[in-house]
Amino acid sequence: MDHLTKLEEMLNQANLEIKNGKYEVASNILEKIIDIDSNFGKAYNHLGYLYEVKFKEYEKGETLYKLCLEKTPLYPAVYYNYAVLLSTLGKFDDLKKLLDTAITIPGITLATMYNEYAIMYEQQGNLDEAITYYKKCGMNTLDKNVLNRAKDSIDRCKLKKELQ
Repeated sequence: MDHLTKLEEMLNQANLEIKNGKYEVASNILEKIIDIDSNFGKAYNHLGYLYEVKFKEYEKGETLYKLCLEKTPLYPAVYYNYAVLLSTLGKFDDLKKLLDTAITIPGITLATMYNEYAIMYEQQGNLDEAITYYKKCGMNTLDKNVLNRAKDSIDRCKLKKELQ
């Protein structure tokens, strides 16, 4: 088995542990991957996710996402995860830059990225821009649930506009 295949198998094992709620075990596997190959960017993304979502250590999560972007800039998953973290932290300038890059990444789901733009604009009170991006989200999906969520978000923004 070659080096990369072994690391991918370890990553799959870490994902399984995360799904089973065994975060410490997953974290140990991911740390081991990084020990074996510090340039294996996907491990930083998964570790960042654990620190952000499960351990609520946002700064550590952000550092790990940045390392993933540095090592594996074409890995779509890091853009989704890091965007949510930046949105949570209200780091909108950094989020805008990340999203502008994300929409150029091969394999990225545009509807998801447009939804993140829309959320960002809505949180900032720029409701017209939010509506524009929720529409882009809706137009770039084939998933009825995503489409309905975009439509509901547009309706919510229109209600907010009435309150302004």
